[in-house]
Amino acid sequence: MFSKPKISDTPPSGDGDSSAQPTVKPAVSGATGETPSFQAKPKPSPSLLSSDLTIKGNVITSGDIQIEGTIEGDVRAHLLTVGESATIKGEISADDVVVNGRVIGRLRGLKVRLTATARVEGDIVHKTIAIESGAQFEGTVQRQQDPLGDSKNQPAAASPATQRSDSRDAAPATGGAARG
Repeated sequence: MFSKPKISDTPPSGDGDSSAQPTVKPAVSGATGETPSFQAKPKPSPSLLSSDLTIKGNVITSGDIQIEGTIEGDVRAHLLTVGESATIKGEISADDVVVNGRVIGRLRGLKVRLTATARVEGDIVHKTIAIESGAQFEGTVQRQQDPLGDSKNQPAAASPATQRSDSRDAAPATGGAARG
């Protein structure tokens, strides 16, 4: 029915016709001479650290990660899922955190969810939180508008906010959290 006008890389014939199609040249990037691609990159699949894997050190990604093994160090991610068989000993900082396993240390997230199988020993700083019945939690819960603000550019060891002495400023968690 409708057709798009043709755009050519060559100038129109020199017959003086002003109704000829315009000449459009593709944009060229830098010294490489390559035409840039305007296609959106597909979202990468989440990284998976299996249950037989132990990491001693920090794990940092801008993507999504699912941990089933053991990490002794800090974890930074966009979306972090702590599997039922997983143990993390260190500070967690992520936009979205779902805890099904064990976390020993401070947890910072915009959205934090502790499922019924979660076991958390440490303080939680969040924007929104959900704690399912049956989750085990020992520590404090503190709501902040920007819970990731303090920890994005600082290592956990250098931040005084990671010390337990500040837990007196936050109210202890009650209701829905069971001790075990």
